[in-house]
Amino acid sequence: MAGMGGTTAGSGGRAPSRRARRGLDALNFFLADVRDGLGPYLAIYLIAVRGPDQGWNEATTGLVMTIAGIAGLIAQTPAGALIDRSSHKPAIVIAGAVAVTLSCLTLPFVSNFYVVAATQSIAGIAGAIFPPALAAITLGVVGPKLFAKRIGRNEAFNHGGNAASAAIAGATAYFFGPIVVFWLMAVLAACSIGAMLLVPAEEIDDQVARGLDCDADEQCEQPSGLKALLQNKYLLLFAVLAALFHLSNAAMLTSVGQLLTKLSGKENATSLVAICIVAAQCVMVPVAMVVGARADHWGRKPIFLVAFAVLAIRGVLYTLSDSPYYLVAVQCLDGIGAGIYGALFPIVVADLTRGTGRFNVSQGAVATAQGVGASVSASIAGLIIVSAGYSAAFLTLAGIAALGFALYLFAMPETRDAPERAGSEPGPAAPLPAAA
Repeated sequence: MAGMGGTTAGSGGRAPSRRARRGLDALNFFLADVRDGLGPYLAIYLIAVRGPDQGWNEATTGLVMTIAGIAGLIAQTPAGALIDRSSHKPAIVIAGAVAVTLSCLTLPFVSNFYVVAATQSIAGIAGAIFPPALAAITLGVVGPKLFAKRIGRNEAFNHGGNAASAAIAGATAYFFGPIVVFWLMAVLAACSIGAMLLVPAEEIDDQVARGLDCDADEQCEQPSGLKALLQNKYLLLFAVLAALFHLSNAAMLTSVGQLLTKLSGKENATSLVAICIVAAQCVMVPVAMVVGARADHWGRKPIFLVAFAVLAIRGVLYTLSDSPYYLVAVQCLDGIGAGIYGALFPIVVADLTRGTGRFNVSQGAVATAQGVGASVSASIAGLIIVSAGYSAAFLTLAGIAALGFALYLFAMPETRDAPERAGSEPGPAAPLPAAA
């Protein structure tokens, strides 16, 4: 069985092979779009292609996306638990990629609301597997000492994949219409499966992949995601911080898109929003690389504080001008905040669960809190925009980010030097060093 010996980097033996490293690069690049399903392209397809004649408008489309989002949210913690328990992680990733792709490829052939909602819910559930699986496979291949640097590289390839696929989708959709997104999804899924097969299964240490320090034969309790959170006060605090980050961040691009539509018209707004997405993703690539390379030297806390600070500043800057080009330029700051968050999220969770065997289920639990924050964000921003205008909404989102900054500064300790808890019984986390 993979990972039961002492030959991998995760167990302190040889370094991961070149094939494994290149496989992880390719896997993160090609899974970048597959993991999110059709994402924003779903609304475009249902409204532009299906249209009112087949019963599709903004309300029904939004309801489908909400249902799929809730399904994915509910699946986060069980997905993490599945990855923790499984010794067949590559097979789960491949099955998830196939499920997402088939769910999306059925859309051109169905129009019934309930069938569409069911297919996209399946895609949402399958997509919940990828974040914990990628982090677990990475940890199992490179081990905890190289994990921070490797996660930064993972995130860089992920953002590069997002930028490349968005650019390809935008260029090809201009000539072939929205249907091209489906074929792009199929190609990316096939490439991601090939990339997964590049990573040798025998190099994935399943014990290390779940953040476990006990022996392979030792029976270790696997708690639920809620129990894992409640037993570790700093993990619970980090879940609150993740929710605050996304409560502030998730609605910013949506609100900017709505404002650009109001200022520039529907046609220009679409192009400007596409530029926002690609530009931000391009900024995230070097940011993620730097975070991964320097997180062990600088510590997690100061870097995470930068993410919250940039998020708050970004919200304030939106209120200073109505120029579409200015708003697009400010949106590029998303590449700094989101780039830092994406790279540090699994690193901090790994710090807080080291030696417990709860790494992936804890990732799922914290991601659930994160998803709740993201889900509520758009509703709060929308209500404020209607009642008080865009500036008030952006300042409110900036205030939430400032609250997250203060909470992280005064309540969250530096987790880089979290103590090893090898062989400890499940229970409250050992005390961390005092907050810096």
